[in-house]
Amino acid sequence: MALRLSDLTSAAAVQAALDEYERLGKDAFLRKYGFREASSYLVRNPRTQGLADSKAIAGVALAYQYPESGGLGPRTFSGGAATVQPLLEGLGFEVVHQARPADPEGAVNVSWSQEEVAATVADYLSMLLAELSGQAVNKSAHRRALLSKLNGRTEAAIEFKHANISAAMLELGLPYIKGYQPRANFQRDALLREIEMQVVGHQRLDAVVLEAARREAVELEREDFISVKEAPPEASLEAREPVTWQPRRAFRRDYLEQEAANRSLGRAGEDFVVRFERWRLLQLGLGQLAERVEHVAKTRGDGLGYDVLSFGADGGERFIEVKTTSFGKRTPFFVSSNEVEFARATADRFTLYRVFDFRAEPHLFELPGRIESHCLLDPHTFRASFL
Repeated sequence: MALRLSDLTSAAAVQAALDEYERLGKDAFLRKYGFREASSYLVRNPRTQGLADSKAIAGVALAYQYPESGGLGPRTFSGGAATVQPLLEGLGFEVVHQARPADPEGAVNVSWSQEEVAATVADYLSMLLAELSGQAVNKSAHRRALLSKLNGRTEAAIEFKHANISAAMLELGLPYIKGYQPRANFQRDALLREIEMQVVGHQRLDAVVLEAARREAVELEREDFISVKEAPPEASLEAREPVTWQPRRAFRRDYLEQEAANRSLGRAGEDFVVRFERWRLLQLGLGQLAERVEHVAKTRGDGLGYDVLSFGADGGERFIEVKTTSFGKRTPFFVSSNEVEFARATADRFTLYRVFDFRAEPHLFELPGRIESHCLLDPHTFRASFL
């Protein structure tokens, strides 16, 4: 019996195809299976938030579900809104309609009006509130509902604007929706003003974000860490023009600072890294070194400039500082002057592990050596003294 697109019923098979897409990269994946680049419809990988060509993923997913079939080739079925989109959405995946024009602002090359910005920010905050409350969010349904409130925008334009809002949220010290990775080039003043105005009066959002930042964290039991480590986010480290200071509205809290002060979350993240390091060394066949991994922040106290003592493949010591968040991968973190100086002094042996999405599905990335070689360090507080 010939295989049909409707035979795809396994979400695990779709995820396997998405994972292969991530491993190979877009061009290599498409070449391997003979598909062309998607012109409009992309599917989001829920593990990485990356976007992949939806038709190719559906065809290859069938090969994972029915290994003897070889899946469906590009000429055996049609992609798009009538076929692949409802199928993948029915299996729980988000499908994004990407506009063909190069202009990311949408089909109409017109600046977003204040009314459009207000409606999009309100929609974003409602999704964030649901996400932080542990509720499932159908981003595709939100985008489609928002279209009627906007001036001829496309779904891709809304996707782009939501990513702009994520960048503005981080600048204001607020968490962002994990599915919308921050895009730094945004309609700065209009977005910042609108977010400030809506957040200040949003008592329920304030309560939910504050609870998420302060919530007690528990040590996670995990044996397999094979999919935990990711590449770090790219940062633009070129010299920046100085930003003129402007007063902002007074938020009730600095939510990211509140989370950074959550001792239980910090310790739980450090414990997670200790177990990850022991697992890593065991994978290298270095069981004796794995037994010597030490949680120094617990055994010797804070203030050393690092939290975990581990070892490299050559047996040399590694000094690991751990920063943990329950929010997204690009959430800023705080480092002390002592940690920065220690990283500089021991750059060949120092590394920082950033643990993120801790409460949902913990992942981490590594920043070896001097911290400022990976991140933009901005002064957050100053010590005032009389000596």
